[in-house]
Amino acid sequence: MVLLQYIFGGVVTSLLGFLLLLRHRHAKKNESGKAGIHAVRTQTARAGSRCSADVIVVGAGVAGSALAYTLGKAGRRVHVIERDLAEPHRIVGEFLQPGGYLKLIELGLEDCVEEIDAQRVDGYALFKDGENTKLSYPLEKYGSRVAGRSFHNGRFVQRMRDKAASLPNVLMEEGTVTSLFEEKEVVKGVIYKSKAGEELQACAPLTIVCDGCFSNLRRYLCSSKVEVPSSFVGLILENCKLPFPNHAHVILADPSPILFYPISSTEVRCLVDVPGQKIPSIANGEMSKYLKTVVAPQIPSEMHDAFIGAVDNGRIKTMPNRSMPANPLPTPGALLMGDAFNMRHPLTGGGMTVALSDIAVLQNLLEPLHDLHDASSLCKYLESFYTLRKPVASTINTLAGALYKVFSSSPDQARNEMRQACFDYLSLGGTCSTGPVALLSGLNPRPLSLIAHFFAVAVFGVGRLMLPFPSPKRIWIGARLIASACDIIFPIIKAEGVRQMFFPATVPAYYRRTPYNENSISNSVSFTVCNISIEPSLSIIME
Repeated sequence: MVLLQYIFGGVVTSLLGFLLLLRHRHAKKNESGKAGIHAVRTQTARAGSRCSADVIVVGAGVAGSALAYTLGKAGRRVHVIERDLAEPHRIVGEFLQPGGYLKLIELGLEDCVEEIDAQRVDGYALFKDGENTKLSYPLEKYGSRVAGRSFHNGRFVQRMRDKAASLPNVLMEEGTVTSLFEEKEVVKGVIYKSKAGEELQACAPLTIVCDGCFSNLRRYLCSSKVEVPSSFVGLILENCKLPFPNHAHVILADPSPILFYPISSTEVRCLVDVPGQKIPSIANGEMSKYLKTVVAPQIPSEMHDAFIGAVDNGRIKTMPNRSMPANPLPTPGALLMGDAFNMRHPLTGGGMTVALSDIAVLQNLLEPLHDLHDASSLCKYLESFYTLRKPVASTINTLAGALYKVFSSSPDQARNEMRQACFDYLSLGGTCSTGPVALLSGLNPRPLSLIAHFFAVAVFGVGRLMLPFPSPKRIWIGARLIASACDIIFPIIKAEGVRQMFFPATVPAYYRRTPYNENSISNSVSFTVCNISIEPSLSIIME
């Protein structure tokens, strides 16, 4: 009996020691993640400081400009610092899904797609092995003006910048932000160099970093794990008539998809996905050869000559496709948004929809708060942002990652069966078409609907294999198809966060019965974020 007691005590002690070791390592990891902030950014106020703003926005791309206008319209004093205010020239950020257009309307920015020769997009056309199918957006219950839009990114960004700068309480300045600065572990603002090269300091109770996919500040505010699965090679086709007007065209090519969509009344954007991080060189002609010999033969005849003409024209641009799940390090006084915070493969054109949806969520959270100076309380309150954004953002992110893998060719027969099953499933029409397109367009970004349709495609693929009779080989391929589907989607969901994605109501959020500024909101006020009605009388305690 004594021996058993010793053995039991030893097991319990070992288990407790193991748990304490895990906790210590986790705490040490978090501390190391923050160490760089304290070492680099801790400074005190200096001469030349600008401290009259309520919010500093770093970056004036789509996310930063829309955020500045939204906060400025709500009465906040906003200081925007952008590295280059000249019109940008990018080959991505040119396609706005209908869900994103609805967010533009909600934020009062829908006129920014006007007067830039933007093109209406009503759906998609899919092409595979000489077959095609048309998928229309389910827009019946929306007004006639609601649809997707495609345009030159730079024109759109400039319209949004102009609209934000037109507000008297929004200051838009050209400068390069070099670092955040903090006092007592609270971010107080940024250090930046003006256009003239003078080092200045701007301070505000809240700094929001929106400096894009190449952000040099995200390392301070999130645990960033950026993946580059492929690159886009961008061309502009002049006077090319698409087989399906007012539709984006997706060719399920080998080795990966090719996109076509209009960006003006006379121009069509072509994006050729090239897997891997190493792409053929443009300078020595390898890229032109690749486009003509590998890509061109797979393009529908209606667009073939225009494609060859664009290659011969030589204006070829490339852009790495980056993917990064949102993994924030909540920091008092600072917040990440846009591509600096969360990226997904741009195949589905969902990036701007996610960014605009995030801005709507943030604006609804900040609306009752008149005073932002209690940084620690504000930080806890804004942690709710990371949860409330999840269902919409994670659905679009997961769909983008999963579709890219499904639409790409593979030496694995089971994966190619999944690819064919997806094409045939979407071609069935009805719910099999409108359901996935509603997810893709951001009109119905529901995680459970995504899972249901994804595995419906897998089951449909297995059913195809069982006809006309289920041979052992077909059964084996069907089993591998299901396993392949799981291998595709479950790691993406895990990276996004299962609990946050499917059960956001169970994630502790921070709402006080009486907010940190007792005069800023009465207990009778309620507000809605992402269709979740939040009553201030509810208190959800942080873990």
